Order: sequence, then structure tokens, then C-alpha cells
Amino acid sequence: MKPASAERAAIDRAMAAFTDRVEYSFFVVTTASSPRDISGCLAGFVTQCSIRPPRFLICISKVNHTYFVAERAEGVVLHILGRDQTELASLFGGHTGDNFAKFQHCHWSPGTTGAPVLSDCAAWIECLILERFDVGDHQALLARPVAGDGGQCQGVLTSHTLPPLEPGHPVA
Repeated sequence: MKPASAERAAIDRAMAAFTDRVEYSFFVVTTASSPRDISGCLAGFVTQCSIRPPRFLICISKVNHTYFVAERAEGVVLHILGRDQTELASLFGGHTGDNFAKFQHCHWSPGTTGAPVLSDCAAWIECLILERFDVGDHQALLARPVAGDGGQCQGVLTSHTLPPLEPGHPVA
């Protein structure tokens, strides 16, 4: 049997070999538990998980400020970033809402659930949170779409087009 550290290193190598070959889209996830308690983060673990009825699964790191706001929120908004929106990705991925007012640095308006809808994106969809699941170092939100629209930005920002980014919070 391998020692735990050797097994962990082997799994880390296998994960890197696998995930380096996958191109992930990046999303900005925003939420609000009250008009003054809003938050948002850059998320890569987002997927549509049902066609009929439409559902999304959104995973948010448990060390992220957005996680704590989403715990008390009714809804979230998923924003697809355009291929050139690296500054917006840096704003939401490189700063923490614990000590930085991200929404003072972008244009937005409240959605039907109160969650912020960013003015600049490729597309957005607002969702009600149906359930929350513990999935390790992230919490998964099962969400039902209630509104959305296309945006003016073109393309999609992906893991292969996003420049290196220092996360606002450490990886748990």
C-alpha cells in the first residue's frame, strides 16, 4: 500500500494530466442575501445538469466570501464572460469580498432575486437556488433558471485563454 503522500502526489499528477486537456468556461457567479449583502466570484465548476426541467449545478468554494452570502440567498446569477473579459475575471477571481467592494468597480443592476446582474458579459441567466449539497471543498447549488439574456461581449473566456490569476482566497 502506498503512503498517503505518495498516493496524493500520484492523484495530483493524474488530475493535472486530465484537467490540462479540458477547456473549461469561466463564469462570474453573483448572489445577494439582502440589498446590502451582495457578493460574486469567478467559478469554473458550473454545468447544466438537466434539460427538462432546466437546471444548473454551480459549485462555490467554501472559503470564498460568496459561499457565505449564497448560504442565505434565494438566487444566483451566472454570467458567461466574453473571451476578452480578463479584467472582469480578475476583479471577481483575484479579489475577495471580505475586504474589497467588487461591485463598485463594475456596472450592474439587481435581478428578480436581488442577485446582481452584470451589465457587461456574453450572456447571463438568473436562477433560484433549489438545493445545496456538500461536495468536498465546494458547495454545489442546484438552481432553476428564472430569467436571462444575451450580452454584448463576444466569445467565451476559457481556462486556455485566461491569463494566470492569483485567487482572492487560497484553495482550501
